Amino acid sequence: MWRTAAACVGAALFLFAGDAVAAPPEATPTLVIDQFGYRPEAEKTLIVRTPMRGFDAGAGEAPEDAYEIVSAATGEVVFRGEPQPWRNGAVDPGSGDKVAYMDFSALDTPGTYSIRSEDGRQTSGPFVIAPDVYEDVFRAAFRTFFYQRAGFTKAVPYADPRWADRASHLGKGQDTEARSFFAKGNAKTARDLHGGWYDAGDFNKYTNWTADYCHTLLLSFAENPEAWGDDFGIPESGNGIPDVLDEVKWGLEWLVRMQNEDGSVLSIVSLDVASPPSSARGPSFYGPASTSATRSTAAAFAQAALVYRATGLPGHDAFAEDLARRAVAAWDWAEANPDVTFFNNDVRDASIGLGAGQQEVDDAGRAAKRLAAAVYLFALTGEEAYRKAAEYEIGAAKLMREGAVTPYDLEAQDAMRVYAALPGISDGLGQSINTALRKAMAGERFWTAIEQEQDPYFAPVWAMHWGSNNVKARTGNLFMDERKTGLTPAELVTVRDVAARYLHYFHGVNPLGKVYLSNMGAYGAENSVDSFYHGWFSDGSRLWDSVTESRYGPAPGFVVGGPNPSYSWADCCPNSCGGPGARISCGRTPPSPPAWQPPLKAYLDFNTSWPLNSWEVTENSNSYQVSYLRLLANFVD
Repeated sequence: MWRTAAACVGAALFLFAGDAVAAPPEATPTLVIDQFGYRPEAEKTLIVRTPMRGFDAGAGEAPEDAYEIVSAATGEVVFRGEPQPWRNGAVDPGSGDKVAYMDFSALDTPGTYSIRSEDGRQTSGPFVIAPDVYEDVFRAAFRTFFYQRAGFTKAVPYADPRWADRASHLGKGQDTEARSFFAKGNAKTARDLHGGWYDAGDFNKYTNWTADYCHTLLLSFAENPEAWGDDFGIPESGNGIPDVLDEVKWGLEWLVRMQNEDGSVLSIVSLDVASPPSSARGPSFYGPASTSATRSTAAAFAQAALVYRATGLPGHDAFAEDLARRAVAAWDWAEANPDVTFFNNDVRDASIGLGAGQQEVDDAGRAAKRLAAAVYLFALTGEEAYRKAAEYEIGAAKLMREGAVTPYDLEAQDAMRVYAALPGISDGLGQSINTALRKAMAGERFWTAIEQEQDPYFAPVWAMHWGSNNVKARTGNLFMDERKTGLTPAELVTVRDVAARYLHYFHGVNPLGKVYLSNMGAYGAENSVDSFYHGWFSDGSRLWDSVTESRYGPAPGFVVGGPNPSYSWADCCPNSCGGPGARISCGRTPPSPPAWQPPLKAYLDFNTSWPLNSWEVTENSNSYQVSYLRLLANFVD
């Protein structure tokens, strides 16, 4: 989720007079494990960390000679091991830590355990070994989409009473009567654009990104259908349809409303922000159609038509046929209008400030969307025009030209993996795609980084920046994607273990011992996200601000952006910011952490808005959420 200066307009809703403050950092643990636990057959590793640099330098302890794993049921020691130093005791530049690790994969008996040093001075919290260890976590993380629904009542029993709320943004001038951003006073521009999801901590709804959320959830369903049951506790649960298909349908129906009669698709709807969301009273505005939004929607509609048509479940055939028709209409408009853009918060033009995140893409982004739309339309129809378009874009793609795979180009890469398995494509092209994918993954950014143990926390990525948790989850998914390229059984086991390391990172195997999901104490986490930037769970809310400081705290399961070594406060700092009567003192220095820390420690649980800009670190995003869910689904039966 990227924000520009224009975002400060919306963020002003959270301003308060006086000092801008952030909570102090928490103590970090010596022993680091997945705080939820492990599947019996999984690789399991204890991390023993000694902080040498960063805010916690000097606060840790050196590794002991040996560690014991104790059964909670019997009190007996069931495993003993000796830790091995990472790189002979070197300090990791990514974390500022010295690290030792102990493998205890041999322990595969289901149960609850804890780890202690032989002298008992160093201890871990309890963790579980069980085949279903992640099921409740998966459920909580998926249910965030229900809480993010715009214009939908969060009623008990589907909502926890602590986070129940009336339907939002259905009042006068809001989503059912949204007007054009460029004709706010013209009632004739009013459109019914209700539904969809709040995109992140802001409540805006973006077509490009919503289409991607639908795509990723549908892809996860195709990869691991057994993980996606009909019992997640949303209003549609128990209807005989996997809940993920019900939730995706909610998003798709909003995209349908965004489509114009000529096939083009509007780009964005901006929503007012308030806590709780039902108290928002400001108007909703939409942006014009664009090529990127229309291509994204064409791909999502075509992919969804394939999925829903294949279920044989009530109502899905008619829904799939309507989506298929709409996908073709969107494709046709975008082919006739290949360069229509809308930069919704273009800082070059102060008059354009719609929404927070910049949803528009460059030429390469539009090409990737054309590739994805062509692939799914060819899979849906078998028509030669789509095959030619897909193969043209595949030939021009970075993977085929440069042999490059990245966690930033999943739209094109996912589409190419799908295309490689389709009948009727050019001879040898599927094998060429899979060979290129495997060759790229063998390089220094992926398998070489794993084999050389470049990250002592075992989850190396390209870079740490705003939204680093998305990069972590996507990298784990890239390893899991290798299953589709013809691996041997032994290779499949190895790939699965490596992908699980990225999952463990989210569950506490990181220098902060932080579970990067909100309010997960009831699910077994010792240290989960306490507060994060979100319009509902806002700074100063007596009910929802913080798990420890407010009555309820935020709802569980939201994935936050994660460590961001590029974090910075607003440009007006360290001077006072704001206008007369609303002056805010930034403080003398930016909060540290996240500022001035090793990359993996550039994180703090805080939700202070402008000018401290906590959104650069802790804001949730549905993009992070779907990447994490797709990864986690591989480890849920």
